Amino acid sequence: MLAGIAWFSLGMFATALATNVAAFGALRFATGLGLGIVIASAGATMAEFAPAGRRQFYNAIVYSGVPAGGVLASVLGIAFLDSIGWRGLFIIGSLPLLVILPIAWRKLPESPRWLMACGREEEALAAAWRTGVPLAEEKVIRQVGAAPRKSGFAAVFSRQFAVASILLGLMSFCGLLLTYGLNTWLPKIMEGYGYGRTYALFFPLALNLGAVVGGLAASRMADRNGPQRVIAATFALATISLGLMTFSFPLPLLFAFIATAGVGTLGTQVLVYGFQSNYFTTNARAAGVAWCASVGRLGGVLGPIIGGWLAAAGIGGATAFYLYGAVALLGAAVTILVPRQHRLEKAADAGLEQPDYVGKVS
Repeated sequence: MLAGIAWFSLGMFATALATNVAAFGALRFATGLGLGIVIASAGATMAEFAPAGRRQFYNAIVYSGVPAGGVLASVLGIAFLDSIGWRGLFIIGSLPLLVILPIAWRKLPESPRWLMACGREEEALAAAWRTGVPLAEEKVIRQVGAAPRKSGFAAVFSRQFAVASILLGLMSFCGLLLTYGLNTWLPKIMEGYGYGRTYALFFPLALNLGAVVGGLAASRMADRNGPQRVIAATFALATISLGLMTFSFPLPLLFAFIATAGVGTLGTQVLVYGFQSNYFTTNARAAGVAWCASVGRLGGVLGPIIGGWLAAAGIGGATAFYLYGAVALLGAAVTILVPRQHRLEKAADAGLEQPDYVGKVS
C-alpha cells in the first residue's frame, strides 16, 4: 500500500508535465497502476482490522474515499480551474506523497490476521497486542479448515471460491461501468436536456455526494441485514432512478434523482468492495480483491466508451440512461447469485464465542 501511494502520487505530478496527448495517456496509465495497488490493498487491509459486526461500515468509510475524491475534484475544478489550469489540479493530486505517505509509514501496521495465516504466530500475537485486533476468528478458521490450503490467486480460483470470484468480478464490472460512465458523460447527457455548461460540474457533484452519504448509510444496513441483499437493492435503486431521470422534472427534483443514482451506482460499488473484502479468507483476500477490482476496471474502461459511442452517434440521453439502468439491473441479478460461504460463517460465529487470547502477550 505504501508503494502504491507513492507510485500514483508521482504519476499525478508527472502527468501535470505532459506535453502531448500520447504522453498524457501513457502517464495516466502508469498512474492507474499505482492506484490499482492501493484500491486492492486498502480493502484487504481494512477487512483484516475491522471488528466483526461493523465490517461493511468500516469498508464503506475506506471506499467512500473514491466518491469523496470525486466531490473534491469537482469542487477544486469549480474553484481553481480558471486560475491554475488542469496542470495545477494534477499537482494538487500528487499531494498524498507529502501528506498521506508519511503518516501511513509511521502509523499503518501489518495485519495480525495475515501474519497468523502465514504461520508467523509470534509476530501475529505481538501485532494483535499493539493494535487490539482479535485473532480468535482466524484461529478457528485455521482449526476447522474453512480456508483453502492454497494462497493468493490459486485460492481465489479454488473450488471453494471460483464461482463466487467470477460473480464478484461481474459485480465490480457493473458497478465501475456505471461509476465511470456516469461520471464521464453525465454533464454531456444533461446538455441534451437543455442544461448548459453552467451545470457541467454540479451534476457529478450531486452524483458523488449521494454516493458518499448513501453508501455509508447503506453499509450500516449491510452490517445488520447482510451485504448481499442490500447491494442487490441499491443496484435496483439505480435502475429506477436512472429511468426517472429521463422525465422533465423540476431541477431540484432532478438533482435528487441524480443523488439517488449516485447511491445506486458509486455507492453500490463502495458496498461491493466491502462485500468482496470480507468474502475471502485471509490467504485469498488481497488476491481476491485485486481480481475483482481488475475485472471491475474493464467496466470502468467500457463505461466511458459506451457513452462516447452514444454521443458520437447522436443518440439521446434517454437511451444512455436506459442502457446504464439495464447494467444496474444485471448487477442486481449477479449479486443475488453469489453463493453463501456457510463454513466461513460458522467459523466466524465460533470465533466470536472463543475467548480472545491477545491478552496473553506481555
